[in-house]
Amino acid sequence: MVTGKNGAVCAALALLLSGCIKVGPDYSPPAVAVADQWLEATDAVVGRGAVDQAWWTVFDDPVLDRLVENAYGQNLTLQAAGVRVLQARAQLGIAVGDLYPQTQQAFGSLDYNRQSARAPFQAGGPSSLLSYWQAQVGIQAAWELDFWGRFRRAIEAADASLIASVANWDDVLVSLTGDVANTYVQIRTLEARLAIARSNVEVQRESLGIAEARFRGGTTSERDVEQARTVLASTEATIPQFDAAIRQSKNALCVLLGLPPSPLDDMLAGTSGIPVAPPQVAAGIPADLLRRRPDVRSAELRAAAQSAQIGVAKADLYPAFSLTGNFGFLSSDWSNYDLSDIFMAKSRAYSVGPSVQWNILNYGQITNNVRVQDAAFQALLAEYGNTVLRAQQEVEDGLVAFAKAQQRTELLQLAAAAAQRSQALAVLQYREGITDFTTVLTAEQNLLQQQDSLAVSQGDIPRGLIQTYRALGGGWEIRQGDPIVPPDIREAMQKRTNWGSLLKAGAVQRAVETPPALVPAPDW
Repeated sequence: MVTGKNGAVCAALALLLSGCIKVGPDYSPPAVAVADQWLEATDAVVGRGAVDQAWWTVFDDPVLDRLVENAYGQNLTLQAAGVRVLQARAQLGIAVGDLYPQTQQAFGSLDYNRQSARAPFQAGGPSSLLSYWQAQVGIQAAWELDFWGRFRRAIEAADASLIASVANWDDVLVSLTGDVANTYVQIRTLEARLAIARSNVEVQRESLGIAEARFRGGTTSERDVEQARTVLASTEATIPQFDAAIRQSKNALCVLLGLPPSPLDDMLAGTSGIPVAPPQVAAGIPADLLRRRPDVRSAELRAAAQSAQIGVAKADLYPAFSLTGNFGFLSSDWSNYDLSDIFMAKSRAYSVGPSVQWNILNYGQITNNVRVQDAAFQALLAEYGNTVLRAQQEVEDGLVAFAKAQQRTELLQLAAAAAQRSQALAVLQYREGITDFTTVLTAEQNLLQQQDSLAVSQGDIPRGLIQTYRALGGGWEIRQGDPIVPPDIREAMQKRTNWGSLLKAGAVQRAVETPPALVPAPDW
């Protein structure tokens, strides 16, 4: 609420602006192509119902919950996005300041002057009258009235940019939660594949022992032994690959957590295995994406900000009306005067009056600038529509990946169980001399392949769910009510620069949620 002198100034300014117009288009949300329902209408997809805000909790994995919480508090990309919100808030303050007298300066000077005795109209008096000191002090102001809405359109643009920066911050948070969950699932999947490889190494060593025993007993050739060693060495070679992939995934997770590369053993302790996804996902309806996905909101807000820029450019086509004035005191020691007379009533000087400026011959520059802004606006509208289409595509891709991964996993479970039974029978038959070692090798390779494929498919289920929730724009709601930047950053910024009340909790949220007034008060 504005009180005192600020309130009086704002009231007077509101009265002046109430009779003024705003050139340029008023923004209205464009029509975009949105499907009525999702294509992937299966038992795994619930078309109605709210999307889980803290969607990662559906995995019921406390380690994942802890990782997301730590990333939310420590991720540097998210902190940078939060600081950019503060930057946009300060830019809005600059735009608001342009609505008030744009030039207001206090001035003062002390000059020594020496006139030429040969100057035209010089009286040729004593030399003492040809040189003198002069002092002046005062204030001057110039106020271009917002007659055509140039400055109010600029405030509209800055206000939309501020809300867009918050949407960008939310979008970073959506990406962050998705990246953390996806990297965690990747680590657990790689650990499961590593365990499968090690288990198969033990199985293949037993087969190698059987082949060596039969070779020593003279019941088989050395070829069986070498084949067994070949398959065993090939399987053992995958273990360093999995170790490297796990290390690299943990390094990526460290960056998301705002940490240097570290083992993360403590953070990852507590649970093991690939997270189990629920059988269904609440996807809502496609129209919900327009209000929930931050990147969709940001795309529309950028278009709204650019729409206001058309009015800012178009105002240059019309005359600019200003009020200018100055008031001060001037004195000198010329003739019988004295510098000390500066604050006498007779030494005061002032001027005030209106002025007009109109760029008549601009050679098409202003008109073409309006065209530039209009073309940029139309391009942003197209980008907004394309963002909506991509959002629907990403949700459809996530839904089909989630549903089909479930179906694939069910079939691979049957295949893995059959491959394990086949391998056991092949070893038994080879031990008894019923079959040759090629059958054992084929069964072992098939067992490793089916078990590894099953582990990958089991990881694809939560990855598909993560992809879906990320495409639905879930996760940003957890920041509601929290400050834009962490306390330590706020403290450092406040020590470095006078931020006034802009760093206080809720200051930016109130500015975003409150519709801008006709004449907003300055941010001192």
